[in-house]
Amino acid sequence: MNATREVEVVVIGAGQAGLAGAYHLRRTGFEPDRDFVVLDRSPAPGGAWQFRWRSLTYGRVHGMHALPGMELTDADPARPSAEVIGAYFDRYERAFGLRVRRPVEVRAVRAGEDGRLLVETPDGVWSARALINATGTWDRPFWPRLAGQETFRGRQLHTVRYAGPEEFAGLRVVVVGGGASGTQHLLELAPYAAATTWVTRRPPVFREGPFDQEAGRAAVALVEERVRRGLPPRSVVSVTGLPLDGAVRQGLADGVLDRRPMFDRITPDGVEWDDGRCVDADVILWATGFRAALGHLAPLRLREPGGGIRVQGTRAVADPRVHLVGYGPSASTIGANRAGRAAVRDIGRLLAGEQPAAA
Repeated sequence: MNATREVEVVVIGAGQAGLAGAYHLRRTGFEPDRDFVVLDRSPAPGGAWQFRWRSLTYGRVHGMHALPGMELTDADPARPSAEVIGAYFDRYERAFGLRVRRPVEVRAVRAGEDGRLLVETPDGVWSARALINATGTWDRPFWPRLAGQETFRGRQLHTVRYAGPEEFAGLRVVVVGGGASGTQHLLELAPYAAATTWVTRRPPVFREGPFDQEAGRAAVALVEERVRRGLPPRSVVSVTGLPLDGAVRQGLADGVLDRRPMFDRITPDGVEWDDGRCVDADVILWATGFRAALGHLAPLRLREPGGGIRVQGTRAVADPRVHLVGYGPSASTIGANRAGRAAVRDIGRLLAGEQPAAA
């Protein structure tokens, strides 16, 4: 293993939140490689966007906000979002000289000597005075566990493995999940599938009219309250509802978005409810979201009894050297930008020996 290398700050992850943090480090005088390093486990620029299914074109992306300092202009709405945003992130990294190191997997972060943090990777150890963690959720898809799941003779897959609607041609598909991905999958694959069934744990909430700044702040505040209490964060979308756009209205009218409550068990041939109803299926598509990918932080013992990491602003309450961006209330593209700036501001105070700012 290589010798330990010292920097002031390590940034883990080069998605929207990580790049925003790296940009603000650069703006405040930190030099890449000398003062900070960005480590990314993905093979190419683009964060989790590079893994999105090709039929998710840029024109269908909701709420993509530009990175700080460089607008995303002249994007072809018909191109896959993975290509558009991947190319944009690549230009961004080069324009600001961020020198992202990839693919590098961070296996663990531990407390070292002299108040430093040790970031362990297969390529060696980085020693830092502060950490910006921007690992997102894509690497930790959430799979509910139900009785009989192992007996199903068909195919089960999560959104993370969804490649497009063509693979479901002629098949009976059960889609589980009431978020944006679940509705997108349903509307897209329904014309190909022999039959579709939509199942959600809670009745979906559709939002009509514009989503203004006041409503956005209120939604973020609800998510922020959870992380302040040390509870696992919920997505901002879970408290905003689903936008009732033209495609969704048509799906409701056509009966594609005819929601059923969560089934009680999985059978070899499909799914079943306690009241005797059953649906035969060839595929169960779990559009059930993701959890924060924070396993590498386990040695620091940041989690609270409630299961989450208590955060003030972006700072982990249990260890002020650690900042979580793209986590909880900042898990949106505009939130990630703001969180990157706030984290760097707080880290500047920490390295200068000042007290952290009140959240």
